Amino acid sequence: MTEIKKRLLFSASENSLPLFIESIGYNPQEEDFARPEGYPYYHWLQTIEGKGSFSFGGQEYILDAGKGVLLMPFTPHSYYSIGEKWSTVYVTFTGAVVEGIMESLDIDYSALYEESKEEKSISKIIYQIMDNIDHNSEFSRLDSSELLYKFMVILKKHKKIKNQHSISHYYDKLRPIVVWLEENYAEDIGLQDMVEQAGISSQYLTTLFREAFKMSPYSFLIQLRIREAKKRLITHNDLPLNYIASSVGFNDTSNFIATFKRIEGITPKKYTKLFMQNSEVNKDKNTL
Repeated sequence: MTEIKKRLLFSASENSLPLFIESIGYNPQEEDFARPEGYPYYHWLQTIEGKGSFSFGGQEYILDAGKGVLLMPFTPHSYYSIGEKWSTVYVTFTGAVVEGIMESLDIDYSALYEESKEEKSISKIIYQIMDNIDHNSEFSRLDSSELLYKFMVILKKHKKIKNQHSISHYYDKLRPIVVWLEENYAEDIGLQDMVEQAGISSQYLTTLFREAFKMSPYSFLIQLRIREAKKRLITHNDLPLNYIASSVGFNDTSNFIATFKRIEGITPKKYTKLFMQNSEVNKDKNTL
Protein backbone atom coordinates (compact mmCIF):
# COMPACT_ATOMS: atom_id res chain seq x y z
CA MET A 1 0.00 0.00 0.00
CA THR A 2 1.22 3.54 -0.75
CA GLU A 3 2.78 5.48 2.13
CA ILE A 4 0.54 8.49 1.41
CA LYS A 5 -2.15 9.08 4.00
CA LYS A 6 -5.62 8.60 2.55
CA ARG A 7 -8.94 9.66 4.07
CA LEU A 8 -12.24 9.58 2.20
CA LEU A 9 -15.05 11.31 4.07
CA PHE A 10 -18.76 11.27 3.24
CA SER A 11 -21.65 13.28 4.63
CA ALA A 12 -23.88 10.93 6.58
CA SER A 13 -26.66 13.53 6.77
CA GLU A 14 -26.91 13.72 2.98
CA ASN A 15 -27.00 9.98 2.36
CA SER A 16 -30.37 8.27 2.31
CA LEU A 17 -29.01 4.73 1.93
CA PRO A 18 -29.88 2.37 4.81
CA LEU A 19 -26.25 1.18 4.98
CA PHE A 20 -23.39 3.51 4.15
CA ILE A 21 -19.78 4.47 4.83
CA GLU A 22 -19.07 7.67 6.77
CA SER A 23 -15.29 7.55 6.29
CA ILE A 24 -12.63 5.13 5.10
CA GLY A 25 -8.89 5.42 4.81
CA TYR A 26 -5.29 4.34 5.21
CA ASN A 27 -2.83 5.93 7.62
CA PRO A 28 0.89 5.12 7.14
CA GLN A 29 1.61 6.51 10.61
CA GLU A 30 -1.37 6.34 12.95
CA GLU A 31 -1.77 9.27 15.32
CA ASP A 32 -2.41 9.11 19.05
CA PHE A 33 -6.07 9.56 19.94
CA ALA A 34 -8.18 9.77 23.09
CA ARG A 35 -11.95 9.82 22.68
CA PRO A 36 -13.60 9.79 26.13
CA GLU A 37 -17.03 10.21 24.52
CA GLY A 38 -16.30 7.69 21.76
CA TYR A 39 -17.08 8.07 18.06
CA PRO A 40 -20.68 8.58 16.83
CA TYR A 41 -20.54 5.76 14.24
CA TYR A 42 -19.45 2.12 14.08
CA HIS A 43 -15.67 2.12 13.83
CA TRP A 44 -13.20 -0.49 12.54
CA LEU A 45 -9.44 0.05 12.97
CA GLN A 46 -6.87 -2.53 11.85
CA THR A 47 -3.09 -2.72 11.98
CA ILE A 48 -1.32 -3.23 8.64
CA GLU A 49 2.27 -2.83 9.82
CA GLY A 50 3.91 -2.25 13.18
CA LYS A 51 1.77 -2.25 16.29
CA GLY A 52 -0.20 0.01 18.56
CA SER A 53 -1.81 0.03 21.97
CA PHE A 54 -5.61 0.26 22.02
CA SER A 55 -7.64 0.77 25.21
CA PHE A 56 -11.38 0.37 25.71
CA GLY A 57 -13.70 -1.34 28.13
CA GLY A 58 -11.23 -0.62 30.92
CA GLN A 59 -8.50 -2.77 29.35
CA GLU A 60 -5.48 -2.27 27.09
CA TYR A 61 -4.71 -4.44 24.05
CA ILE A 62 -1.83 -4.68 21.61
CA LEU A 63 -2.85 -4.50 17.96
CA ASP A 64 -0.20 -6.36 15.99
CA ALA A 65 -0.34 -6.67 12.19
CA GLY A 66 -3.58 -8.34 11.15
CA LYS A 67 -5.43 -7.53 14.36
CA GLY A 68 -8.30 -5.07 14.40
CA VAL A 69 -10.94 -3.70 16.69
CA LEU A 70 -14.63 -3.11 16.01
CA LEU A 71 -16.22 -0.46 18.22
CA MET A 72 -19.87 0.32 18.73
CA PRO A 73 -20.89 4.00 18.57
CA PHE A 74 -19.90 6.13 21.56
CA THR A 75 -17.55 3.54 23.03
CA PRO A 76 -14.83 5.44 24.95
CA HIS A 77 -11.37 4.52 23.68
CA SER A 78 -7.81 5.67 23.18
CA TYR A 79 -4.83 4.42 21.21
CA TYR A 80 -1.21 5.20 20.47
CA SER A 81 1.68 3.86 18.43
CA ILE A 82 4.25 1.45 19.87
CA GLY A 83 7.62 1.84 18.21
CA GLU A 84 8.52 3.91 15.19
CA LYS A 85 5.78 2.74 12.83
CA TRP A 86 2.10 1.91 13.08
CA SER A 87 0.17 1.88 9.81
CA THR A 88 -3.57 1.21 9.82
CA VAL A 89 -6.70 1.03 7.73
CA TYR A 90 -10.09 2.04 9.06
CA VAL A 91 -13.72 2.43 8.14
CA THR A 92 -16.58 4.14 9.98
CA PHE A 93 -20.16 3.42 9.00
CA THR A 94 -23.79 3.78 9.96
CA GLY A 95 -27.29 3.48 8.50
CA ALA A 96 -30.82 2.53 9.47
CA VAL A 97 -30.28 -1.22 8.98
CA VAL A 98 -26.75 -1.54 10.40
CA GLU A 99 -27.86 -2.49 13.90
CA GLY A 100 -30.16 -5.25 12.63
CA ILE A 101 -27.53 -6.69 10.29
CA MET A 102 -24.84 -6.71 12.95
CA GLU A 103 -27.19 -8.31 15.46
CA SER A 104 -28.10 -11.07 13.01
CA LEU A 105 -24.38 -11.70 12.37
CA ASP A 106 -23.62 -11.64 16.11
CA ILE A 107 -21.08 -8.85 15.74
CA ASP A 108 -23.15 -6.16 17.47
CA TYR A 109 -20.67 -5.50 20.28
CA SER A 110 -17.20 -4.06 20.64
CA ALA A 111 -14.52 -6.71 20.18
CA LEU A 112 -11.06 -7.51 18.84
CA TYR A 113 -10.56 -9.62 15.72
CA GLU A 114 -7.66 -11.23 13.90
CA GLU A 115 -7.66 -11.91 10.17
CA SER A 116 -6.04 -14.89 8.48
CA LYS A 117 -2.42 -14.13 7.57
CA GLU A 118 -2.87 -16.03 4.33
CA GLU A 119 -6.12 -14.48 3.08
CA LYS A 120 -6.02 -11.00 4.64
CA SER A 121 -9.64 -10.72 3.53
CA ILE A 122 -10.68 -7.94 5.92
CA SER A 123 -8.02 -5.45 4.85
CA LYS A 124 -8.40 -6.49 1.20
CA ILE A 125 -12.03 -5.41 1.05
CA ILE A 126 -11.19 -2.04 2.63
CA TYR A 127 -8.52 -1.49 -0.02
CA GLN A 128 -11.03 -2.60 -2.67
CA ILE A 129 -13.53 0.03 -1.57
CA MET A 130 -10.88 2.79 -1.54
CA ASP A 131 -9.50 1.81 -4.94
CA ASN A 132 -12.97 1.79 -6.49
CA ILE A 133 -13.81 5.21 -5.06
CA ASP A 134 -10.51 6.59 -6.40
CA HIS A 135 -10.34 4.98 -9.83
CA ASN A 136 -13.77 3.68 -10.88
CA SER A 137 -16.03 6.47 -12.14
CA GLU A 138 -18.96 4.03 -12.28
CA PHE A 139 -18.58 3.10 -8.62
CA SER A 140 -21.59 4.45 -6.72
CA ARG A 141 -22.49 4.79 -3.07
CA LEU A 142 -24.84 1.89 -3.60
CA ASP A 143 -21.83 -0.19 -4.66
CA SER A 144 -19.97 0.89 -1.54
CA SER A 145 -22.96 -0.20 0.57
CA GLU A 146 -22.80 -3.63 -1.05
CA LEU A 147 -19.10 -3.98 -0.22
CA LEU A 148 -19.72 -2.69 3.30
CA TYR A 149 -22.21 -5.51 3.81
CA LYS A 150 -19.61 -7.95 2.48
CA PHE A 151 -17.10 -6.51 4.95
CA MET A 152 -19.44 -7.27 7.85
CA VAL A 153 -20.01 -10.83 6.63
CA ILE A 154 -16.25 -11.39 6.34
CA LEU A 155 -15.80 -9.99 9.84
CA LYS A 156 -18.29 -12.56 11.11
CA LYS A 157 -16.06 -15.36 9.79
CA HIS A 158 -12.97 -14.24 11.68
CA LYS A 159 -11.85 -15.04 15.18
CA LYS A 160 -12.94 -12.74 17.98
CA ILE A 161 -10.17 -12.27 20.52
CA LYS A 162 -12.19 -10.79 23.37
CA ASN A 163 -15.33 -11.96 25.14
CA GLN A 164 -18.50 -10.03 24.40
CA HIS A 165 -19.84 -9.49 27.90
CA SER A 166 -16.81 -7.98 29.55
CA ILE A 167 -16.37 -5.29 26.90
CA SER A 168 -19.84 -4.14 25.96
CA HIS A 169 -21.95 -4.89 29.04
CA TYR A 170 -22.27 -1.30 30.22
CA TYR A 171 -22.57 0.25 26.80
CA ASP A 172 -25.33 -2.16 25.75
CA LYS A 173 -27.41 -1.02 28.72
CA LEU A 174 -26.80 2.63 27.86
CA ARG A 175 -27.24 2.40 24.09
CA PRO A 176 -30.92 3.56 24.04
CA ILE A 177 -30.28 6.61 26.22
CA VAL A 178 -27.12 7.50 24.29
CA VAL A 179 -29.07 7.40 21.02
CA TRP A 180 -31.78 9.55 22.61
CA LEU A 181 -29.19 12.11 23.77
CA GLU A 182 -27.64 12.13 20.30
CA GLU A 183 -31.02 13.05 18.86
CA ASN A 184 -32.11 15.52 21.56
CA TYR A 185 -28.91 17.17 22.85
CA ALA A 186 -30.15 20.62 21.76
CA GLU A 187 -33.22 20.38 24.02
CA ASP A 188 -33.39 21.59 27.63
CA ILE A 189 -32.37 18.25 29.20
CA GLY A 190 -31.56 17.51 32.82
CA LEU A 191 -30.67 14.38 34.77
CA GLN A 192 -34.32 13.71 35.60
CA ASP A 193 -35.21 13.71 31.88
CA MET A 194 -32.49 11.12 31.26
CA VAL A 195 -33.70 9.01 34.19
CA GLU A 196 -37.28 9.02 32.87
CA GLN A 197 -36.08 8.18 29.36
CA ALA A 198 -33.84 5.33 30.58
CA GLY A 199 -36.43 3.95 33.00
CA ILE A 200 -33.91 3.34 35.79
CA SER A 201 -32.89 5.16 38.97
CA SER A 202 -30.61 8.19 38.84
CA GLN A 203 -28.03 6.33 40.94
CA TYR A 204 -27.92 3.35 38.59
CA LEU A 205 -27.82 5.58 35.51
CA THR A 206 -24.90 7.50 36.99
CA THR A 207 -23.11 4.25 37.85
CA LEU A 208 -23.53 2.95 34.30
CA PHE A 209 -22.21 6.17 32.77
CA ARG A 210 -19.22 6.25 35.07
CA GLU A 211 -18.39 2.60 34.32
CA ALA A 212 -18.82 3.01 30.56
CA PHE A 213 -17.64 6.57 29.90
CA LYS A 214 -15.77 7.57 33.09
CA MET A 215 -18.09 10.57 33.50
CA SER A 216 -21.55 11.48 34.77
CA PRO A 217 -24.61 11.48 32.47
CA TYR A 218 -24.73 15.28 32.45
CA SER A 219 -20.99 15.56 31.69
CA PHE A 220 -21.56 13.20 28.76
CA LEU A 221 -24.34 15.49 27.49
CA ILE A 222 -22.07 18.53 27.77
CA GLN A 223 -19.29 16.70 25.88
CA LEU A 224 -21.82 15.83 23.19
CA ARG A 225 -22.96 19.46 22.90
CA ILE A 226 -19.38 20.72 22.65
CA ARG A 227 -18.60 18.13 19.98
CA GLU A 228 -21.56 19.31 17.92
CA ALA A 229 -20.58 22.95 18.50
CA LYS A 230 -17.10 22.23 17.10
CA LYS A 231 -18.68 20.88 13.93
CA ARG A 232 -20.79 24.03 13.52
CA LEU A 233 -17.86 26.35 14.24
CA ILE A 234 -16.03 24.77 11.31
CA THR A 235 -18.84 24.24 8.81
CA HIS A 236 -20.87 27.37 9.65
CA ASN A 237 -18.23 29.81 10.90
CA ASP A 238 -20.25 32.76 9.56
CA LEU A 239 -23.06 32.18 12.07
CA PRO A 240 -23.26 34.29 15.26
CA LEU A 241 -21.83 32.60 18.32
CA ASN A 242 -25.08 32.95 20.26
CA TYR A 243 -26.90 31.09 17.47
CA ILE A 244 -24.38 28.22 17.54
CA ALA A 245 -24.61 28.08 21.34
CA SER A 246 -28.41 27.83 21.35
CA SER A 247 -28.41 25.31 18.48
CA VAL A 248 -26.49 22.81 20.62
CA GLY A 249 -28.41 23.33 23.86
CA PHE A 250 -26.75 26.27 25.63
CA ASN A 251 -29.21 28.97 26.70
CA ASP A 252 -26.45 31.36 27.73
CA THR A 253 -23.62 32.33 25.37
CA SER A 254 -21.23 33.22 28.20
CA ASN A 255 -21.75 29.79 29.74
CA PHE A 256 -21.13 28.20 26.34
CA ILE A 257 -17.84 30.08 25.89
CA ALA A 258 -16.67 29.22 29.42
CA THR A 259 -17.63 25.55 29.05
CA PHE A 260 -15.99 25.31 25.62
CA LYS A 261 -12.75 26.81 26.96
CA ARG A 262 -12.78 24.52 30.00
CA ILE A 263 -13.11 21.39 27.83
CA GLU A 264 -11.08 22.38 24.75
CA GLY A 265 -8.55 24.74 26.36
CA ILE A 266 -9.36 27.60 23.97
CA THR A 267 -12.34 29.82 23.20
CA PRO A 268 -14.74 29.00 20.32
CA LYS A 269 -13.44 32.00 18.37
CA LYS A 270 -9.84 30.86 18.78
CA TYR A 271 -10.81 27.30 17.80
CA THR A 272 -12.34 28.51 14.54
CA LYS A 273 -9.35 30.75 13.82
CA LEU A 274 -6.84 27.94 14.37
CA PHE A 275 -8.82 25.57 12.16
CA MET A 276 -8.97 28.13 9.34
CA GLN A 277 -5.23 28.78 9.64
CA ASN A 278 -4.44 25.05 9.51
CA SER A 279 -6.72 24.66 6.51
CA GLU A 280 -4.85 27.41 4.67
CA VAL A 281 -1.48 25.83 5.52
CA ASN A 282 -2.62 22.42 4.25
CA LYS A 283 -4.01 24.05 1.11
CA ASP A 284 -0.67 25.75 0.44
CA LYS A 285 1.19 22.45 0.95
CA ASN A 286 -1.07 20.70 -1.54
CA THR A 287 -0.33 23.33 -4.19
CA LEU A 288 3.46 22.97 -3.90
